Amino acid sequence: MNRLSQLTATALLALSGAAAASPAPHWVASWQASPQPVWGSDFLFPTLIPGQLQDQTFRQNARVSLGGSRLRVRLSNIYGTQPLRIGAASIAAHTGDTPQPLRFDGQPGVVIAPGQDRLSDPLPLPTADRQAVQVSVYLPDRTPLQTFHWDGRQTSWIAPGDQHQRPALRDASSTTARLLLSAIEVEAPAIARSVVVIGDSITDGATASLDQDQRWTDHLAARLAPEGVAVVNAGISGGRLLRDGMGESARKRFQRDVLDQPGVASVIVLIGINDISWPGTAFARAQARPSLAELQAGYRDLAQRAHARGLRILGATLTPFAGALPGTPLDDYYAADKDALRQQLNAWLRTDSPFDAVIDLDAALRDPADPSRMAAAYDSGDHLHPGDAGNRAMAEAVDLDVLMGPSTHGVDLPRR
Repeated sequence: MNRLSQLTATALLALSGAAAASPAPHWVASWQASPQPVWGSDFLFPTLIPGQLQDQTFRQNARVSLGGSRLRVRLSNIYGTQPLRIGAASIAAHTGDTPQPLRFDGQPGVVIAPGQDRLSDPLPLPTADRQAVQVSVYLPDRTPLQTFHWDGRQTSWIAPGDQHQRPALRDASSTTARLLLSAIEVEAPAIARSVVVIGDSITDGATASLDQDQRWTDHLAARLAPEGVAVVNAGISGGRLLRDGMGESARKRFQRDVLDQPGVASVIVLIGINDISWPGTAFARAQARPSLAELQAGYRDLAQRAHARGLRILGATLTPFAGALPGTPLDDYYAADKDALRQQLNAWLRTDSPFDAVIDLDAALRDPADPSRMAAAYDSGDHLHPGDAGNRAMAEAVDLDVLMGPSTHGVDLPRR
């Protein structure tokens, strides 16, 4: 072997060794819509979906937080009472693109058992950080709709027949609810991780501008994407910490919506205002309000479970809500004694919480002249939910050094 050949062989061996030593990419949660059971017609709010679909295609947009070289989607029949037959499914990298078919064990369709969900086979569809994709699912059989995500803050479409591979749907009707799709995972570099935010309508994005990705988690995702960190939204409008609401309680769904997410390293908890304010309203006339000790126990439970899995967990103070929901059937949502409990809970969170750190969203949004109220610049107008500017202020209130700082319980979030 001549000198040049020896050098070439040495270089190739070095490259081979470096490649072998490089950590392999892994699957990371990049988008989520937490499943909810479809409620009956007697509930205060309409479902926004038909009772069933048959020989119809459902199409929806989703903006991944981090991109990757491959992706896979999760379809859910978690609250179904009968098998769910998916005739076909597809995903388009951009609106108007020809969708690419998804496969399940190499097949175009799949049957999902009651109480289960199903991941598609990995698809080599590269995506960029913060890229919007479009997922379509065709249901050939008569399919009662029993699992959904009510407040999608995104327009979705229902079209007749099998149109899952059409770039543009024909004769479609619209809804803002989500069906079937519960998560998108991407294959990302080994250093990539996810932050899961579990919460209620404030996290779900109620009153954020429709189709504009203006939830506070969207703004946080934009801040964290350059760091190689995804933000996954596990908010459910009407969600509660201790009791089921417009979905299962945070304690019940914490395993599924947080701990089971691939690549998760950190959790943010912003939930509890519905626990305090629902009792006595049209939502829960006969229910007793939880005590401060009961709320504290609920937070401790989440913190212990996160720490047992090696995750960093941050709590957030509950935001101001004086005068909430005026002129609605829930105009008794606010009361001075409810606000007193909120302030007691916030004081405990700031001084003695079980979390690794606390994000003071109350301080970020409140009116300095009246701390029980949200500042007008941040208020959507219903005095409970922040508008777009308020959502941005919430995301900016998160100290990334604290969120991504050293953890005494698990793996630190990476910094690029």
